[in-house]
Amino acid sequence: MRNFDEHNITDAALDRFRDTPDARLKQIMTSLVQHLHDFVRDIELTFEEWELAINFLTRTGQISTNKRQEFILLSDTLGVSMLIDAINHRMPAGATETTVLGPFYVQEAPELPNGSDLSQGLEGEPLYVEGSVEAADGTRLANAIIDVWHSDKDGYYDVQRPDLDEPTLRARFRANADGRFRFWSIQPASYPIPSDGPVGQMLAATRRHPYRPAHVHFRISAEGYETLITHVFVAGDRYLDSDAVFGVKDALISDFKREAPGVGPDGRAIPTSWRRLTYRFGLKPLTVDPAATTDH
Repeated sequence: MRNFDEHNITDAALDRFRDTPDARLKQIMTSLVQHLHDFVRDIELTFEEWELAINFLTRTGQISTNKRQEFILLSDTLGVSMLIDAINHRMPAGATETTVLGPFYVQEAPELPNGSDLSQGLEGEPLYVEGSVEAADGTRLANAIIDVWHSDKDGYYDVQRPDLDEPTLRARFRANADGRFRFWSIQPASYPIPSDGPVGQMLAATRRHPYRPAHVHFRISAEGYETLITHVFVAGDRYLDSDAVFGVKDALISDFKREAPGVGPDGRAIPTSWRRLTYRFGLKPLTVDPAATTDH
């Protein structure tokens, strides 16, 4: 087949994948080509715009390192990451909604006893977190593993601060026999995603801000259940309706209640105001009746 033009090039490109032995790969490649050609045809892409796009993708790859993945950031800011998350996490009633993992998760965070303080002396308004881990049907899950991490009062994670030598504002806990866990930390703040690269330039060019609303990350696992990756967002944050990575869901917004100075739930003396978060987490079983699931 020769003499390709705007009317026959798509069919010709699709035909080149007809002998792909992997059926799933064939489905992906043919759909990609079809949608990509339709996109180019729809907007009548110019050579200058094509060159700009190639340059953008090249720079996105060049700035990526083992500590920074600009392509994931691009996926996040285009809503693709949350779309994939929604497709892959259709949850039954009683299970907590999921959201993106984010770039600041660290494997094998230090395991600490319940009631520990994650702040390592960092300044900030004290925050007391107490939670329960349950199956979707309400059964308490003893010994569930809970990884937590969040930003400091200025919006920075420990991995972004060269002055911190040890993991800070992150830890791993195990739920007790009643599925409960608790810890002290400091109130997190809203913060910008990295905006000094191609993705930041895209946001600026489209008059989008780079901010995420304040939240605490949770990664919770228990034998026989899907690992839950989610956030709990601070109610009233100014960026809840414009999260740069589309991660906010109403069910994940909670009141970080401000308490007066005095004595904390565990008897700790607190001379200043402090915050309290109480949240119930529900896990989806590894096998679930499809009829019981609901789309996000």
